[in-house]
Amino acid sequence: MTHLYLVRHGEAVSNVKPILAGMRGDSGLTPRGIRQAELLRDRLAATREIVADIFISSTLPRARQTAEIIAPALDLPLILDDEVQELRLGEADGLHTEEAWAKYGRPDFENFPLRPIAPGGESWGSFMLRVGSAFSRITREHQGKTIVIVCHGGIIDGSFIYFFQKPSLILPIAEFHTHNTSITHWDFHTRGERGRWRLRKYNDIVHLNGLEVRDSLRWEEVRPRPNGEEGHSSAPLPTEQ
Repeated sequence: MTHLYLVRHGEAVSNVKPILAGMRGDSGLTPRGIRQAELLRDRLAATREIVADIFISSTLPRARQTAEIIAPALDLPLILDDEVQELRLGEADGLHTEEAWAKYGRPDFENFPLRPIAPGGESWGSFMLRVGSAFSRITREHQGKTIVIVCHGGIIDGSFIYFFQKPSLILPIAEFHTHNTSITHWDFHTRGERGRWRLRKYNDIVHLNGLEVRDSLRWEEVRPRPNGEEGHSSAPLPTEQ
């Protein structure tokens, strides 16, 4: 049986500051995000509930830092994979959301799912195509093994679309709300001559018991503030709620 565990990265600086974070804008985890990853590492080391064969991480700093923290609990070499990055931002990478929306327009994937977020970036449709292709490749190459991927909210959203074979060119009618360092577990089992992917768990954050679970604001809620006023938390990507 193939087991696929998807772990969202810990709370990132870009989850609490309105910065669009690709490779340029991603400055890694907050102290809280580091603590979340440490708690996950300690849980996995204590329970040995995931005995992995393959350990993969997105190359974006917030995911890579999370993976490096939990690595001792898995005791495997870390494979870096560009194809499990969050939605690619193109020229908007590293910009404050206010500046990015002024230059390129506020993203509207619901009505324009094939319009890139910015020049050189991805649209919702192209992002989902990449996500599906990555899952197809990884699960085919590592068939029959237990795979852990440290990735992003958008990748985990895409797992539902890919494995449930939902339309990928439009936003799903229901939203997902994946917590930082949560575990999502899929497995592939055979039934007769056919095989099926099965969702075993979603949003498992039992290791965060005792650590306040708070939500970042959606990127749509970011509004300009008068000079001198402190900004508020935001998750600027629609996939990084």
